[in-house]
Amino acid sequence: MKTSQLIQLENTRRERRWLEKNHPLRQLFWECTLRCNLACRHCGSDCRKEALTPDMPLDHFLPVLDDVAAMTQPSKVLINTVGGEPLVREDIVECGKAITSRGFLWGFVTNGVLLTQDMLDAVLDAGLDTVAVSLDGLEPEHNWLRGNSFTGAMNAINRLVNTPDLLWDVITCVNQRNFSTLPQLKQYLIDAGVKKWRLFTIFPQGRAKLNPELFLSPEQYKSMMDFIVATRQEDEINLSYSCEGFLGEYEGKARKHIYRCDSGLMTASVLANGDISGCMSIRSHYAQGNIYHDKFSDVWNNRFEQMRNRRWMKRDQCKRCKMWDWCAGGPFHLRGDNGEMLHCNYLTLCEAK
Repeated sequence: MKTSQLIQLENTRRERRWLEKNHPLRQLFWECTLRCNLACRHCGSDCRKEALTPDMPLDHFLPVLDDVAAMTQPSKVLINTVGGEPLVREDIVECGKAITSRGFLWGFVTNGVLLTQDMLDAVLDAGLDTVAVSLDGLEPEHNWLRGNSFTGAMNAINRLVNTPDLLWDVITCVNQRNFSTLPQLKQYLIDAGVKKWRLFTIFPQGRAKLNPELFLSPEQYKSMMDFIVATRQEDEINLSYSCEGFLGEYEGKARKHIYRCDSGLMTASVLANGDISGCMSIRSHYAQGNIYHDKFSDVWNNRFEQMRNRRWMKRDQCKRCKMWDWCAGGPFHLRGDNGEMLHCNYLTLCEAK
């Protein structure tokens, strides 16, 4: 690694030590529904049109917001309403108003199909600050993964292109079907006026476990990193890789920031059943409490030791890894219920050499 990379890595390591001690909450996910209008092949939540767990009533989440507002400055915290598809909630606009009226930032992730002009106008009036729209390839590849929803997603993107003063981006889950078409998709997005784009890879959780076509080979994974780096250097669209793990020599190149798993450090979530956990990507059981019998601020301030002191994860492949000081065991969503590693992006890159 270059000296500049090592300096960045060391700075991030020191920041993580500070966050382990102070853990200022900056992002709170609310899994407001497990219902969805689509049935995507890769869904980590295995969402469906009629969820087994009912939507959490807004009145049940409001005490959490008030508790957080008493704990920290609301304007520093993004409340991200996620699902499922948050726009299937008939009261989503009321949810947004309740969030922003308390001084919080508000955002959501959507498949775009229900983001009509009327809906966009309504959520903007409610104070929406940020939104991410999923587009998983050109039309054949996107529809293979998500069903016949490409037109709906692109209609939403076109509306956002023409919406000033809103922070938004497009997110794409890279898989075997769309991998070879990334250059064409990039140009398509640029021509459409998209400025920010994030790439994700898919891990074997939920529905995704059933389809091997969703997972890249080590060689494809490394090639995707090279594509991201080259695109960032071209500077026609702001492309980055998601926060899905340590990337070794690609740190500081495939993302603007250096990797750090913020679960329990700056990020928490309230799941549809009331569980309090880290980021929404975690599907193993790392709940630290439940809003129906615990006060959120008590849980945030006094628990989460598993996620703040991660030295217990230095085992198996991590035990002798020379990257441990910077990786700290990787993201929690790639760990099983007992802490076992399910996948390591750094080892995947090593396999490709």
